[in-house]
Amino acid sequence: MVAGLKEIRTEGVLTVVFDRPAARNALTVAMRQRLEQLCAEVDGDDDIEVVVLTGTDPAFCAGADMKEIASLGRALPPTDPGRAIRGVRKPVVGAINGPCVTGGLEIALSCDFLVASELARFADTHAHLGVLPRWGMSALLPRAVGVRWAKELSATRAVIDPAEALRIGLVNHVVPHDQLEARVRSITDAIRRAPAPAVAATFELYDDGQSCSQAEALALEAERGAAWVVDLTRFGRGVGDGSP
Repeated sequence: MVAGLKEIRTEGVLTVVFDRPAARNALTVAMRQRLEQLCAEVDGDDDIEVVVLTGTDPAFCAGADMKEIASLGRALPPTDPGRAIRGVRKPVVGAINGPCVTGGLEIALSCDFLVASELARFADTHAHLGVLPRWGMSALLPRAVGVRWAKELSATRAVIDPAEALRIGLVNHVVPHDQLEARVRSITDAIRRAPAPAVAATFELYDDGQSCSQAEALALEAERGAAWVVDLTRFGRGVGDGSP
């Protein structure tokens, strides 16, 4: 365990909680390194089926701890928690309980999908700090909301509320703050009812298809679908795809 990072394991779900509320859950180097380690271990742990990332109220995550970065200077070890999260083959759900800013937004964008509390807020301040994103923002934000919205958010440091985030496609759901945990649990329960290998393979198809033309993505689906071994015992009657 690392200070500032809670790890809660229950019923097939690993919940990682950013837990530095006085610092708006900014990530220290030790927290980032531990998060990377957890992500590397998840796929090999059969007891974990889904990962949830969230923060201790009142914030989700303010990104990297800038005071620590300033103090370390050139001694700062390289970390990329966004890449680590994206490398997890099991579903990763972001439960956005409060402000989600800059590096915190990169963490959120690296999740497979997001459920936001009504108290969530989203912003990118990289450009206003005079730095460039390093955890995936430039690739992920335009794909989530479109390049025009991405440019405006980064150039203006605009803060958007959950309703706007939902409208532009940044998050999947917005719920009352006191219902966030329950909504996320209902989603993780639904995920766990599906065969984990099929979910992982489907997500991999979606992710790989992002960098392809439509024709290439369809060919990729056909290739992998033909090689996939279907467990017919899951079907109640005969052979089919479960369609009505």
